[in-house]
Amino acid sequence: ALVVRFLTKRFIGDYEANTGALYSRKFTIDGEQISLQVQDTPFVSLEEDTDSICCQEQINRSIYWADGFVFVYSITDYESFRLLRPLHQHLRRIHPNANIPLLLMANKGDLLRARQVSSKEGLQLAGELGGTYCEVSARESGEGVHEAFQQLCQELSRSCGSCCNGEKRRGLHLVRPKSPNMQDLKRRLKQALTSKGKSATAL
Repeated sequence: ALVVRFLTKRFIGDYEANTGALYSRKFTIDGEQISLQVQDTPFVSLEEDTDSICCQEQINRSIYWADGFVFVYSITDYESFRLLRPLHQHLRRIHPNANIPLLLMANKGDLLRARQVSSKEGLQLAGELGGTYCEVSARESGEGVHEAFQQLCQELSRSCGSCCNGEKRRGLHLVRPKSPNMQDLKRRLKQALTSKGKSATAL
């Protein structure tokens, strides 16, 4: 739902997440237009009785080419939070850049009564992993989600600017035609809205 909120400014609760699809969106940072590519990665889990990450090879490939990472967890699901530290360790084993920008995004900030992970815990983990922290609600508003990605883009711009020595930035300047996956996302979004409309009519 966060990916849909960020890309379309709409909220669809029954959106099919973790599809592994790649989407593109253009941003203007400090007067410069960049093309941000967002990989909606499949779900990861811990191997039984260990703290090792079990994930698809597709995720490992995505980790290697990425310029930055967003770790999303639900404040109502402590297990999703517990995955982040071993996921970061997995990331560090694969990605060649130890200083890559990282954003910890705590979702479902509107469900305070069901909270299992405190803001303090999120902030502490972000500091431990060398990342930044934000708490958002994809359901309530897209502003917090957009601001979080905007902040990440600014960090990416500074990071790539300092490490590339004037060379063309690998991820930020990769201008692509309109992503067919973006068209697929809009199609699925329209189908979901149509389905909701039919359900409401039936009631």
